[in-house]
Amino acid sequence: MGGDPYVSAMVGGRGAPEASSARRNEREVPGPYGDRALLTPAMTRGYDAVPVQERNRLLRYLEAVVAARPAPVHTTVAFNAVYFGYDLDGDGYGGSPLRLDDFPVITLGECAPVLPVGAMVCVATGSDPLYAEIVYREGAHPAVGGFGDVPAWVSGAPAGAKGSGSPGSGGAPRRRELLVPDLHAFGPALSLSPAQLQRLRTRRRWINGDGHVVVDVCYPSPQAARCDDLSAYAEHLLTTAREQLLSPFVPVSLAELVGGKRDGDLRAGLLGLLDTVRGALDSSDVLRTWGYYSMTRASLADCWQDTGPLGGDDLRSLAAAVEHAATPSRRRHGLTSPATVYTAVGPRLRGFPGATELLRGVGYAAAVCRANVALADVVQRDSDQGLFGNGSRITFDDAFESGGVWRSHHPGDREPSGDPLVPAGRGWASTARVPSEPTREREPEAEVGPVDLPLTDDASLGPSELLRADATEIVWRSPLRLAHLIEGWFPLHPDVARKLPQSCGPRPTLRFELDHSGTAFDANEAVQNVVAKLGDDGDRLTGVTWPYAFFPGLMLELRWPRGGRVIRAATTRIEGPVQVGSRVVGHCYDPRVLTREDAPGSDRHGDTAVGLGPRQLVMRTVRRCGLLTLDGHALLDRSALPSAAYGRRPARSQAAALESAVAELLAERLLEPALGSRDLWGQPHFPTRGGEPTIPLIGYRPARPRVKQPWGSTEPGGEGTRGVQLVPGHLRRLRPGCSPSDAQRAAFREHCRRLGKADGWELPYGHTFVTEHTRGH
Repeated sequence: MGGDPYVSAMVGGRGAPEASSARRNEREVPGPYGDRALLTPAMTRGYDAVPVQERNRLLRYLEAVVAARPAPVHTTVAFNAVYFGYDLDGDGYGGSPLRLDDFPVITLGECAPVLPVGAMVCVATGSDPLYAEIVYREGAHPAVGGFGDVPAWVSGAPAGAKGSGSPGSGGAPRRRELLVPDLHAFGPALSLSPAQLQRLRTRRRWINGDGHVVVDVCYPSPQAARCDDLSAYAEHLLTTAREQLLSPFVPVSLAELVGGKRDGDLRAGLLGLLDTVRGALDSSDVLRTWGYYSMTRASLADCWQDTGPLGGDDLRSLAAAVEHAATPSRRRHGLTSPATVYTAVGPRLRGFPGATELLRGVGYAAAVCRANVALADVVQRDSDQGLFGNGSRITFDDAFESGGVWRSHHPGDREPSGDPLVPAGRGWASTARVPSEPTREREPEAEVGPVDLPLTDDASLGPSELLRADATEIVWRSPLRLAHLIEGWFPLHPDVARKLPQSCGPRPTLRFELDHSGTAFDANEAVQNVVAKLGDDGDRLTGVTWPYAFFPGLMLELRWPRGGRVIRAATTRIEGPVQVGSRVVGHCYDPRVLTREDAPGSDRHGDTAVGLGPRQLVMRTVRRCGLLTLDGHALLDRSALPSAAYGRRPARSQAAALESAVAELLAERLLEPALGSRDLWGQPHFPTRGGEPTIPLIGYRPARPRVKQPWGSTEPGGEGTRGVQLVPGHLRRLRPGCSPSDAQRAAFREHCRRLGKADGWELPYGHTFVTEHTRGH
């Protein structure tokens, strides 16, 4: 078992890593709090559904994360980095505005809860709290010997197994596990000093002498103990760490990416994101993976060439020991009986001279993963499906116990061949025949009803958002309102209103150019002469003739070249028209304005309920008077419908007609039922609040655009012409000295309410909020 498998791995594989590194260095590595969110709605459907450009942006960041982290990066840890915002400049998660109070507090006792890799925890130490991210996890069975000798029945045994042939009871199993926490993942400000860590290691009460956590884990069921790492972490985030998962301080919330808070949608979207992250890591030319762990090829090559403890010499020694572990010594007379030896990597590494210090902290995870990769490379290179020239068959038998258990059997030619790197659990299987558990038919998930959507105040409708203000032009975005259509005007951004008089006078006549993507205008509509009216009653363009195709909520992007007399307004097409109420919409729009101001009875000729039938009147009342959400849902107290529709208590026949119309609209799913609550002052709330009586609501739920593929693409990630893509609302880090606008502060408060944070949290320092919009052309 000679040679340098790390060196050969560096020059082989998918491509030339040096060239890939050069390409990556030529481009700026994107970050989670950058101008563009790294996670997109397409990523919630899994890696294969993600366009190539989005894959590449994500991969550049993940490669940088793996290079920066001292331990191999598990898929769940890589997800944490992009979802919770890991800073590559040395602060780790300390540079993100995560709320430490959302972390589960771990108080070690007789039995600890399940802590999957990726869990962010606060370890109660009796003095200073210990904030950490679990970056590695393995079994720590007490029967494993100090030099890695493993009893056969332990290799591949189920959680709770009591001994050879004894799988344990069918109840909640317990298993001893070793967890490796990264105690510096949250930056220097939240890390304990070396002296404090040394005291904790010396006391060995909360962490052991190596800085690891050894606990007896209680699993809720045998099925839970058999979950793969990604499913276990998804369950952890959706239950124990739900507040952390749905925090408004993450770069982009899962609820925004999937378009709601239904448990089924969140679970499917989260598993899709984890699959996307894993697919990106697997596709890298500069990374190697072992199971769910990723590390750079350069670090592996450096380790193999290192002549110190746990370097190349020790790895060669380990490979030779595993190869010859079951080889019988030569005898002059007689035949030798078959022999099988199981070797655990973690304890075996501790036996090398000088390895103690290197196996402390996250160094243990790095050493174990490097050793397993080295063994795997040697098996693939020097054997025929695990069968070596000396007659021994080497296979990987247990991926979890004590850093991984390798099986050496002689003579190996009598055993069936197969993939030697797929954990087979032959050790346990050789000592016990465990009957398979009867399969249970999965119960269908209960219908959870309408999406848990928080409320918004109508005063925040249609804010103007500044997109760019530089030396050449000011660019802003704002939705068209019903009053603009009726009265023929449009508001100016305050920055434009302040600068315009300096170059054009106090009441200038300007040229207003309109571009409605995909629509041809008459000449008198495409270019108009308008007057800028500036004053205390509002800064606006007056005398605008709006094209017939324009509607309330249509989003306009406006540009004013500094010092010029031209303002250009353009709309943006979305991929595929959507039905919103009675209107077919093909351009980017503000769903809140569209819900409120495009209700029945409202158009550019007026705004009245006179002449509406019962169905239209119900729909208008719900859309106009209901509690409005950020993405255009409206919810109305059902008992308030008659008086809201008529402004008084209606006649019995009128009330009956409204109820009949409500029943029809509910049956046609144009309206949906919901439950809310009412406080002591009679104010309705949604979702229900504890201690308040529940009330029935009726909800208007508009269509929501969902872009599945770019225009012109026939395959996921195809290279066709990029179309308009929906970008969910997300946090962005500001440059030093900059501060968010009042409009963005208000938008973030609404974002918080959307996520169920009814108190409306404020933007964290140094960040702004980018509202939902479309990107592309």
